[in-house]
Amino acid sequence: MEGVSLRDSNLTNRNYLDQILVEQRLVDAAVPDLHVTLLGKTFSTPVMSAAFSHLDHGDTHYAAHLSHAFQQCGALNWWGMSTDAEMQEIYQAAPDTVEIIKPYCEEERIHTRIDFALAHGALAVGMDIDHAFNRDGFHDRVHELEMEPKSMEQLRKYIGWAGKTPFVVKGVLSVTDALKCRDAGVKAIVVSHHHGIYPFAVPPLMVLPAIREAIGNSMEIYADCGIESGADAFKALCLGADAVGISRHILEIVRASGEEGVAMELQKMNGELRALMARTGMRTVKDTGADVLWNL
Repeated sequence: MEGVSLRDSNLTNRNYLDQILVEQRLVDAAVPDLHVTLLGKTFSTPVMSAAFSHLDHGDTHYAAHLSHAFQQCGALNWWGMSTDAEMQEIYQAAPDTVEIIKPYCEEERIHTRIDFALAHGALAVGMDIDHAFNRDGFHDRVHELEMEPKSMEQLRKYIGWAGKTPFVVKGVLSVTDALKCRDAGVKAIVVSHHHGIYPFAVPPLMVLPAIREAIGNSMEIYADCGIESGADAFKALCLGADAVGISRHILEIVRASGEEGVAMELQKMNGELRALMARTGMRTVKDTGADVLWNL
C-alpha cells in the first residue's frame, strides 16, 4: 500500500481488501449453496448483521426494522448497546440475535445485561473487548459509564453467567488474544478493529489467516470492518472466517429505504458472493479457501 497513510485504519482496511484478487476455476463448477451453521443454528447466508449500537433517535425504530430484515432473510442478527425497550423490540423482530455487551467496570451491570439477554432468548451473548481504552490510553467511557480491559478469569466468569448460551468475544485482532479466548472457553470470536477504533490497526483480514491457523476449528471465527459487498465477504471466508458482519453502510440503507432496502442489499451481497463462489468452483461455504486469492 505504497503512498497510502496507514493512520486511518478504515482506509488501510479498504485498500487491503481491494488489493486481493480472485482467480477463476470453472471446470466442474456448480451453483453454490450459501447455508451455514453458526452457534449451532443453520442460516441461509454467512453475511450477518454487525453489533450496531445507538441507531434509534426518538421514535425511529430503525434497529427493529434492520433486525427484522436480517431475520426475514435468514441471516444472523447482532446488536450492541441500546435501551431495554429498544432491545425488547429487537428480540421481537429477530429472535436469532447475539447481544454484545460493553466491558463495563461495574461487574453487576454485565451480569444484569447477560440475564436480560438470556431472558429474551438470545442465541448468544458476548462482549466487545476493544472498547476498554479511549484514544488517550485511559479507560473508555460510553454514556458516562466506565469501561476496563478484561482478564481471562473475568471472561470465564461471564461464560459461567451465560450458562448453556454461547459466549462470544468481539474485537480480537491478534493470535495472542484469540488463544486466550479459546483457553477461557469462548465459543466464537469476531476479528475486528471496531471500525478503526485506534490508528495503525492491522486490517482484520490480514491477521485472520494466522488466527485461523493458531486455533484451528476450536472456535468459530467471524470477521467484520468494511465488509461492503459479496466480494469482501468472499475474501473473508477464503481467509478463514466462518461468517462476516456487514459494514455500517447498511445503516444508511435502513434509514433511507427501511426493511425493503436492507433485504435488497442482502440479496445483492449474497448474489455477489454466490457468483464468486461459482466462478472459483466452490459449492459450499466450507469449500472456500485462500488458494484462489492473489495479492497485488
